[in-house]
Amino acid sequence: MRCPFCTSENTKVIDSRSKQDGFVIRRRRVCDECGSRFTTYEEIGDLLPMVIKKDLRREQFNRQKIIHGLQQACQKRPISIEVIESIASDIEHHLMQSSEREINSRQIGEEVMKRLQDMDQIAYVRFASVYREFRDIEEFMDELKGLLNKPVPLGLEDTENVASPTSEPTT
Repeated sequence: MRCPFCTSENTKVIDSRSKQDGFVIRRRRVCDECGSRFTTYEEIGDLLPMVIKKDLRREQFNRQKIIHGLQQACQKRPISIEVIESIASDIEHHLMQSSEREINSRQIGEEVMKRLQDMDQIAYVRFASVYREFRDIEEFMDELKGLLNKPVPLGLEDTENVASPTSEPTT
């Protein structure tokens, strides 16, 4: 592994830890040349299917794209990065266990929306508005009406008045 600071190949592992139910290994490394420390992550990569994009291009599954989309949708919501990473891991593990060699990006987006809808309706609407590419306000309103007719999951009835350690004060 090359050092990201001096590009030396003389690095060694000083600590290894399992993350995400053993599917990822976190390694702390130190460079023998410059003494800098950095972290690397090792994960299984070739068990995941290729993703078929809307324009029919195919690309490798990229977990970071799911995390980025979730972070955008959950911005300023009381949802921790651990929860976001857990959702991405669940989807990734589901794809690993399937026997599919290719998967449509639409299926991945639907999985993300299903999890967001049960967790946080505001994050769900944010994600859906970008993902579904609503053509007009009518399509958007139809989506909102569907949410209004769905029962609120237990424990989420009064989340508006609950402050989280990461929430900003309201004025």
